[in-house]
Amino acid sequence: MSARRPAAEPPEDRRSRAALAARQAELVASLVAGAPDPAGFDPARLAATRRALLRKRAGEAGQAWPMLARSLGHEWPVLFASLRSGHAPVGALRDGWDVALALRADGRLTPEAAAELAAREAELRYDGTSSPTPRRWRRLRRRVFRSGRA
Repeated sequence: MSARRPAAEPPEDRRSRAALAARQAELVASLVAGAPDPAGFDPARLAATRRALLRKRAGEAGQAWPMLARSLGHEWPVLFASLRSGHAPVGALRDGWDVALALRADGRLTPEAAAELAAREAELRYDGTSSPTPRRWRRLRRRVFRSGRA
């Protein structure tokens, strides 16, 4: 018995799938990265979805940055949304770090949050554009303790 080859996909199916993918990318960019609303969608529903996604991101960033979120109380989700709206998600750690840096620059970082940021900056290097990486001395210390030379 020979294996049957799947039928070749017609070009119109490929085009329609590519068009759908492009529309989905437009929608996602509109919801999380500040791109214009795509045609054919209710602006009020898009705005509601955007707010819900920002609240979800604020909750995740609050888990990664508990002192920062706790020190701001119920202002946290609103403040987070105002600072991260229009910015694509970069992960809870980086989103929270960006908020902490913005608050520090404005002189609005609480002492508890400043201590949390200082602890992160002592352990990790973050340039604001790429994922945080362990500082060199931390990596070296880990390697030395793992090898048993200490």
